[in-house]
Amino acid sequence: MKLIDMHCDTLWKLLDLDKEGDLSKNHCSVSIPYMKAAGTTVQFFACFTWFGEYENAGGYDSAYEHVRTMIAYMKRQTEHFSEELSLADSWSKIEDHMNQGRISAVLTVEEGGVLNGRMERLEELYREGIRLITPVWNYENCIGFPNSQDASIMEEGLKPFGREVVEYMGRLGMIVDVSHASDGTFWDILECAGGPVVASHSNCRALTTHPRNLTDDMIRALAGRGGVAGVNFYGPFLGNPKVSSVDQMVRHILHMLKVGGSEFPAIGTDFDGFDGMEIMEIPDVSQMERLWDALKRSGVAESQIDKIWYGNAARILQSV
Repeated sequence: MKLIDMHCDTLWKLLDLDKEGDLSKNHCSVSIPYMKAAGTTVQFFACFTWFGEYENAGGYDSAYEHVRTMIAYMKRQTEHFSEELSLADSWSKIEDHMNQGRISAVLTVEEGGVLNGRMERLEELYREGIRLITPVWNYENCIGFPNSQDASIMEEGLKPFGREVVEYMGRLGMIVDVSHASDGTFWDILECAGGPVVASHSNCRALTTHPRNLTDDMIRALAGRGGVAGVNFYGPFLGNPKVSSVDQMVRHILHMLKVGGSEFPAIGTDFDGFDGMEIMEIPDVSQMERLWDALKRSGVAESQIDKIWYGNAARILQSV
């Protein structure tokens, strides 16, 4: 088994919550030993921060500096554990790392508001190795509008600067992530993106009515342009506010296969980005085999599970 996980918030948990441990030994769901046990080849590490944490200290500008702190931390970690984990900003590096028995870390930014209207920050993030950006999180920002229980907000889309950002990301070779987007922002991104678009950690709204999930029309449209969606392990997005259930994960993956086709579903655990689960049937990445076995029992062929685990996300990475 080779695994690509398109989203975790482990850097945020290590630096902002637990404030102890490192990628080799921690209290998180993602660590080097856990990834090795899972057969992880690529782990996307989100640099997540938002202006609310810094409202009295510069807002999004301070949040941007914290993203830079996360990038620097990750570089130190890969230097310290270089025999096991390396940063990757291209597919050729990922292949090199696989041949050398090392896990590749791909850096992302979750909350494009840290650009704060400055395109030069996008260029700097690209130079620093960021290869995916989630343009919006749960609040309106300079790029556009987020998912919301408010139907009027869900109709709003990209702002003029947001369109420029999405178009420029395509020219640079960065993946645009529609997770957390409003419906309007989703459709605007598909309209103006010149490069790959994914939903790195989103599920199916037909099964669980939540604005963070994708409608069937969204799944068909995203799949139609070669995108993927990583199934999210957060209980409320799966269908139970207190339980992260393997059976529910299987339901969402089967629905993705039915609506989006064999090239569409991927893995985007959202590990270390949520709490409040009374039961996590897969508490960390080392136990991912539980989902593999459940998919196999449900009748999914191993060749298809290989695509979900690795192949579909690998295709996106190869394209940038």
